[in-house]
Amino acid sequence: MQENILLDKVSDKKTTLILFVTLILPVLGLLFYYSSCSTQYKRLDIFGPKELSSTGDTIYHTIEPFKFISQTGDTITESITKGKIYIADYFFTTCKTICPLMSKHLEKVQKEFEKDDQVIILSHTVDPETDSVPVLAQYAKDHHAQAGKWYFLTGDKPELYALARNSYFLSALTGDGGPEDFIHSEKLVLVDKDKRIRGFYDGTDTKDVKRLIDEIEVLKIEYGDRK
Repeated sequence: MQENILLDKVSDKKTTLILFVTLILPVLGLLFYYSSCSTQYKRLDIFGPKELSSTGDTIYHTIEPFKFISQTGDTITESITKGKIYIADYFFTTCKTICPLMSKHLEKVQKEFEKDDQVIILSHTVDPETDSVPVLAQYAKDHHAQAGKWYFLTGDKPELYALARNSYFLSALTGDGGPEDFIHSEKLVLVDKDKRIRGFYDGTDTKDVKRLIDEIEVLKIEYGDRK
């Protein structure tokens, strides 16, 4: 009789343990997972001016529409960024200072997301008179740019410069994109799928480029796009 009671108690303990493992542990695991996500992945800031709509919603600054020509001779508009996270920068092919290093670092960014069609790079020239389509095509080849992943853009100088100043905030100096106007920035700009600026990074600094890569992942999580 006592043996039966002991066996029943052992059986009850086993049943309780099985229930704990199969039911309770997964719940605790999920709670821990979401708790760690909330602390590890802090939502990125949204940069630029903002205002309240008549309904009380916040309206954030977004990148203006554009129309340029890529290194392949194709016309590229803002539609290329639809549903994409992208990095924007400004450079010129004859630059001997910051641009080569920026482009080398962007090669690393491209490598990190080479199989991720949700992430693209837009590099705009500040010297469209020199940086023709063939020149950009060679530069893209030199930096191992993947088709459909990394676009090198040229076009009308005033339009390129207006986008740099008014959309990407890459220069605090006023200008009209005329012959004497020149923009030279080391900044990389992270733009989300809603065309909002989510970060600025020093394209010449290895650690800051690593931060860019990390924050692209954070932004992907925000949109539900995990690796």
